[in-house]
Amino acid sequence: MVDVTDKVSTARMARAKGKVSMKPETISAIQDDALPKGNVLTTAKIAGIQTAKKAAEMIPMCHQLNLSFVDVEFELAADSIFIRSTVKTKEATGVEMEALSAVSGAALTIYDMCKALDKSMEISEIKLVKKTGGKLDHASEYRPRVGVITLSDGVAAGKSEDKSGVILRSGFKDVGCDVPNQIVFEDGSDQLVPTIHEWIDSGIELILTTGGTGLGPRDLTIQTVNQIFNSKLSGIEQALHAYGRGKVKTAMLSRLTAGIVNGAIVICLPGSPGARRMRYRY
Repeated sequence: MVDVTDKVSTARMARAKGKVSMKPETISAIQDDALPKGNVLTTAKIAGIQTAKKAAEMIPMCHQLNLSFVDVEFELAADSIFIRSTVKTKEATGVEMEALSAVSGAALTIYDMCKALDKSMEISEIKLVKKTGGKLDHASEYRPRVGVITLSDGVAAGKSEDKSGVILRSGFKDVGCDVPNQIVFEDGSDQLVPTIHEWIDSGIELILTTGGTGLGPRDLTIQTVNQIFNSKLSGIEQALHAYGRGKVKTAMLSRLTAGIVNGAIVICLPGSPGARRMRYRY
């Protein structure tokens, strides 16, 4: 199975459709409730809902999801029944397979209930119609120019490796961002603020600092950068804190801040490589 542990749980929806072709007299029998196995559409609707709920049991690599809504609808034509499903959840991965399973289960049930009367039936056109939620809801072609600043006495002195800065730079480059600026300073460096202003003047639109957010006397990043914000981005701070606490208990002790400086976004993050990976995925 694909690892979705670090993905954010969001509202997700998928719609699918399909078709069962049959003789006109079979359609008439369904409308007249004249099939020996009972009411076809009611049974097929229940079957479709049940199949959506059982998708993970039938499809080996499909994640088990807590579905919040499943519906199956039918439209009768002269020689066919069109099936449409809608499935919703609030989980870390989508419900496409559940929506397709709902249509498939309903179609197979219609076929089973009518096969004694009609040997010509055909199931076709099962496909995904729409999906929302996850990355698709936030997809954008725009990519900001990014700068990364690492604050660490050990890294600045060459005694340790800059893992956090590398993770941030690589992550943003992987999604198509230009990351022309990356630098390392010692904790509490008086070059931090001038560098931020210089980068913004050169066209950098997003600056991320990593490190210097702990509880020690030299962890001065937060108080230093807070002084130059034109406005704070409290929603970003709250979202990152909430996400971190859901993954690591000690995240409640981490300090971070985010805001606007002369039109650019500046976000100060803890220096832990693990924290960098989690917050980048967010």
